Amino acid sequence: MPVAPAYRRILLKLSGEALMGDRPFGLDPRIVARLADEVREVHALAVETAIVLGGGNIIRGVAAAAQGIDRVAGDHMGLLATVINGLALQDALEKRGVVTRLMSAVEMRQIAEPFIRRRAIRHLEKGRVVLFVGGTGNPFFTTDSAAALRANEIRADVLLKATRVDGVYDSNPETQPAARFLKSVSYRQALDAGLKVMDAAAIALCMENGIPIKVFNMTVEGNIHRVVTGEDIGSLVSAEAVTS
Repeated sequence: MPVAPAYRRILLKLSGEALMGDRPFGLDPRIVARLADEVREVHALAVETAIVLGGGNIIRGVAAAAQGIDRVAGDHMGLLATVINGLALQDALEKRGVVTRLMSAVEMRQIAEPFIRRRAIRHLEKGRVVLFVGGTGNPFFTTDSAAALRANEIRADVLLKATRVDGVYDSNPETQPAARFLKSVSYRQALDAGLKVMDAAAIALCMENGIPIKVFNMTVEGNIHRVVTGEDIGSLVSAEAVTS
């Protein structure tokens, strides 16, 4: 018997760093191909799937500003980097028979559709994977904020935050070996403790509208499918921490 999905409509947030694998920057075609395979598996479960892509594998506005580039210009460069990543994942998905739509918050009609909320929802209802690029279209906002915004706009059942670690920790597990894994935290705990789940604006937006955030390790093959089918992996950020 096929496994039933736990969600009807999801918003998957993929960081740009997730696409570069072990490379210092850019895209690793093997990682893009694996992610496309996993998204195809989820899509085959009839889960309405939207994806927000970051651009940190190419350039980050904050990093560019630290090197002397105007912050607004740097953020605009970062928004364009998300379009490159979106095109790469779109190409990989369509080579696997998945119908997609690339929608950009920054207008570029020759490359992507402009983001229109009702049109995005209609694409999802018709079984198309929708890739959101261009962030929010504005400087000073992260792609985490874009993911939270789009999740709310399309009324997603959950925001899936794919990371390089197993979930939420009380400190950075990549630099702090004693970091404690948190299976479940509330929005308020995440904000008050400054946990690096997503930026504060993104968490607050999800809290306001009650959209749970599931944080999991996307470097483990098959984890996207596991999360979508309800396996107990990763960390959950929701209205109340679940105690066992």
